[in-house]
Formats: sequence, C-alpha cells, structure tokens
Amino acid sequence: MQRATSLERRIDDIAHRLLRDASAGGVRAGIIEFAVFVLKQAWACVFGAALLAVIVAARLWYPDDAVLARNDMLTIAAVLIQVAMLVLRLETGRELWVIVLFHITGTAMEIFKTDAGSWAYAADGMLRIAGVPLFSGFMYAAVGSYMVRVHRLFDLGFTRYPRRWITTVVAAGIYSNFFTHHFWWDARWVLLAAVVLVWLPTVLHARVWRRVLRLPLLVVFAGVAVAIYLAENIGTWAGAWAYPDQVDGWQPVSPSKLVSWFLLMIISVVMVTWVYPPREPAPTLPEEDEGRMPQHPPLDGNSQAPVAGAAGAEPPPEPPRRRRRRRAGAGLPS
Repeated sequence: MQRATSLERRIDDIAHRLLRDASAGGVRAGIIEFAVFVLKQAWACVFGAALLAVIVAARLWYPDDAVLARNDMLTIAAVLIQVAMLVLRLETGRELWVIVLFHITGTAMEIFKTDAGSWAYAADGMLRIAGVPLFSGFMYAAVGSYMVRVHRLFDLGFTRYPRRWITTVVAAGIYSNFFTHHFWWDARWVLLAAVVLVWLPTVLHARVWRRVLRLPLLVVFAGVAVAIYLAENIGTWAGAWAYPDQVDGWQPVSPSKLVSWFLLMIISVVMVTWVYPPREPAPTLPEEDEGRMPQHPPLDGNSQAPVAGAAGAEPPPEPPRRRRRRRAGAGLPS
C-alpha cells in the first residue's frame, strides 16, 4: 500500500502475519475478504466517525447550562481530533492540505447557505463566522479525509478515467450552482446528466486483500452519497444543524438531498484527483507476493507511454523476484 503512515505500516504488518496462512478459496476466504473490506472502510472513516460520535454524545449528555457553549465544545473537539490524527500518524501532512481545502470550500458554502435560509445552526457560541459555527467546516473535512484515505487503503485504480480538466469544469459548475440556484435557474439536473456522461465509462479497481473489486465508478459515487445522507440524518437528529422542516421537530432529511450529496461528492473527488492523480489498475502479482500492489502507472490524458528504445524512455520493469518482500501496506492487508 502506498503513502502509508508509520502507524499504518505497523498495523498492516500485524494484519499480514495474522492472515498469512489464511485459505485462498472457499467460504472462509470470502468471509476474510469481506471482513478486511469492512475494516478498511471503517479505518478510512475514522475522522468522520469520531466527529459524529462527539456530536451524538453532545446531544445525549452535554448539559444545556454549561459555561462553554455546545457549538464551541464541538469546534474544540473537532480541532483535537484533527491534531490527534496527525500526532498518532493516522494522516500525512500532504493529506492535511487536502482536508484544509475541503474545510475552506465547505465553510464558504455554509456561510452562504445559512444566510439564504437553507439550514440553520443554534445561535450559541463564540467560535463562529457570520453565524456559522466553525465545527461545520470539519464535517466537510471529514468527507475529504475519507476520500484521501480510501484512495490509498484500497490502492484505487481506474480504467477509462476522464481527463482531469473536463472533470474540473464539471465540478466548478456544480460548486457554482450551489450558490447561483438561489437567484437563477437551478442547473442540478443538467449537471447530474453531465456527471453521468463524463464518468459512465469509468471502472474502479479496488484492492481488498487477495481480490480486486471492479465496479462502475458511478455506482461507487452513489453508494458514498447514501452513506453521507445517513450520517446527515444522524447529525440533524443530534441537533448539529436543522433544515427548515425540522425546526418544529426532527424528521428524516428529504431524500432529495441525495442528489445534492451526490453532486457535492463529485467536487470532493475532483479535488482529491489533483493531489493523487487517477492511475491505471496495477497488474496482478505472483501468488507468493499476494496482498501487495506495485506502483500504479499514472493516468494522464495529455501524456503517452514511452516507446521502447526511445531516448529518455524508462527500461521495462524487472520481473518480480521469487522471494517474499516486506509489505508496505496501510492499515489493513493491502
């Protein structure tokens, strides 16, 4: 696994030792693959899960008459979670910059949306900008944290990924529409059609352990949007924020928000690709080196593969050596 933190490499070594003699076929092998998939997903969600747990705990146990306002407590808790992610080597410095970018773009949208009345936060607390508590930006950062972590935990590869400048134009249109639809035509359905058109040919390759999942990327986008929608229901139930139809009493978030989250997630995906460019799927390794993936060749629509024998071309890779190499996985068997 690439770009792993030091803690994740240690965890990965332990996991490989535990599963070293696991069977490669049958029901037990399938159960192990499923368990590794679930654990990797949980590991990728650690930032968001910790923040959501704090929000729920504040709803259940934080006193209403506390000296420190609940929103301020949530902001301080979010900062401490982010610091812990770095100190405990659960996040790299490069990933932190991506998450900061998510935080900035999310907070800008929050300020506009709350002013437009799309949703509202409790008025308590001092750690806020234009009526928006600062912990709200960390909820967008949690999505960014998941995106960058799942990218390396599953050694993501892509076939037929669109050119990045095209995806950037679509993402910019989506972000702009979140603002402009309040006073102009709402183009979300046109943008949704553009997303389908651009990403329809793309197939995601995700390494679990021994097996590689191959899924249409649009299906993966939809699955992540559903997961965020479920987390949003928990967040609104816990009182972190409220939509207009929830002011007089909580009720499930409108399913129409699924489209909004699907489109917002496209923005997240595109931002991550400018830090971790989409790569072609890696070739399969020999059986004795299973669980580790080699470096992916980058996917760049503006470049061509070097021609054999051409000046400056890299020599073809050497065949894998017939010995077990140290696995450089991240978090769980890669």
